[in-house]
Amino acid sequence: MAKIKPFWAVRPAEDKAARVAALPYDVYSRKEACEAVKKEELSFLKIDRAETQFPDNVDTYAPEVYEKAKEIFDKMLADKIFIKDEDKCYYIYQLIMEGRKQTGIVACACVDDYLENVIKKHENTREDKEQDRIRHVDTLGAQTGPIFLAYRSQTCINNVVDKIIMEERPLYSFTSDDGIVHNVWKIGGIADINTLENAFSAISDIYIADGHHRAASAVKAGLKRRKGHPDYDGTEEFNYFLSVLFPDSSLKIMDYNRTVSDLNGLTASEFLERVSRNFSVEELQEARHPDEKGKIAMYLDKKWYMLRINSELLNRGGAVESLDVSMLQDYLLKPVLGIDDPRTDKRIDFIGGIRGLSELERRADTDMRVSFAMYPTLISELFAVADAGLLMPPKSTWFEPKLRSGLFIHMI
Repeated sequence: MAKIKPFWAVRPAEDKAARVAALPYDVYSRKEACEAVKKEELSFLKIDRAETQFPDNVDTYAPEVYEKAKEIFDKMLADKIFIKDEDKCYYIYQLIMEGRKQTGIVACACVDDYLENVIKKHENTREDKEQDRIRHVDTLGAQTGPIFLAYRSQTCINNVVDKIIMEERPLYSFTSDDGIVHNVWKIGGIADINTLENAFSAISDIYIADGHHRAASAVKAGLKRRKGHPDYDGTEEFNYFLSVLFPDSSLKIMDYNRTVSDLNGLTASEFLERVSRNFSVEELQEARHPDEKGKIAMYLDKKWYMLRINSELLNRGGAVESLDVSMLQDYLLKPVLGIDDPRTDKRIDFIGGIRGLSELERRADTDMRVSFAMYPTLISELFAVADAGLLMPPKSTWFEPKLRSGLFIHMI
C-alpha cells in the first residue's frame, strides 16, 4: 500500500510565487531557457537550468553548473525569496486551463513504493537524462521538480480537498503567461493530514503520469544517500520524493501527434493505396480531429483524410497493441513508411496536441511530408498498460497543463 507523506516544504514567498514558478526544465532548449531567465530574473529556471548563467561554451553538465544552481538556491533562501514551512503539511495544487480544473495533492511519495511497483511506470528512461537530475538533486540536497502521479479517484480524499478549497484562503493564486491559473492551499490540520495519509495507505496502485526521468532520478539520488547512511531507518527525507497526485477523474490526456519526412519512395497515390489495405480512407473538406478511438486524421499534399482502422484489427487483444498509437505504428508507419523504431528513426518527429492541427500542416508543408493527428490515449489505457507491467510506445501521452517547478521544494 502507498506511503504518501506530508513534508516540510520550501516554497516561494507569497508575493514572489508567480515570478518564481517555471515550466519543467526539460520542455526548454538551452536557448529557450536563457531567454526565459533574461525575461524573469526570479525564474526557477536559474536553478533548474543553471547553464543559463554561463557562456554557451560551458557544457550543460559541467560540475560548475550544478554548483551554480546550489549557489543561486542558497542565495534565494537567504534573501527570503524562498521560505520554509515549520510544520509538515500536504498542499493542494489546482491548475485551471480553459475552464477545466485539475486538482491534486502535493506530498512526498516513497522510494520503496517505486522500487516495489506500488508506483507503476509505463515508460523506459535513459541513463544520461537520469544522471543530470541525480547530480542536480544531490548537489542541492533538494528535489525541485514534482513527479506527476495519478490514482483512481477516492471520495474521502476528494472531500478533504473540496472542504479546504471552500473554507480556506489560497496561499497562492496567479495566472501564468500561458493563461493557466495556479491556485495553492495548505492542508495543515492534524485531522485532515491523518485522513489523507490513511486514505492513501489504502491505495494499492499509483501511476506515473508524467516525469519518469525525474522519478527515476529522485529514487536513485535517494538510494545513493542510503549507501552513505547504512544505518538509515526509512524515516529520513531522502527516502521520499516530491510528487503531485491527481485523481484520474480530473485528468485529461491530449493527443501526441506524428509527422514523417518522406513517403518511403512511394508516390502519393501508391502511398494512399498501401494505407487503404488496413484503413478506410475518407478525404475531408477541412481539418478535423479524430472523434473516436480507431480514427486517425492524416494530412498529405495540402489535403486532410480520415483514416479508420479496419474492424478486425481494431478489436485485437493486448493493452499495448490496442492503443491507437500502436496501430498506427504497426499497420502504417512500419509496413508502409518503413519506420521500424520510432525512438531512433530520424525521419519521424512528434508534436504535442497543444500545438494544434495547424502545426501538423506547417510541418508537412515545409520540412516534412505527411502528418498524423491521433485520438488521445485514455487514462484508463495508461493504467491498463502499467497494470500489465508493460510499456507504452514512445510519445503516447501529452498532459496539459504542465506542473510548475519552484512552487514546492523538498529538502533531503
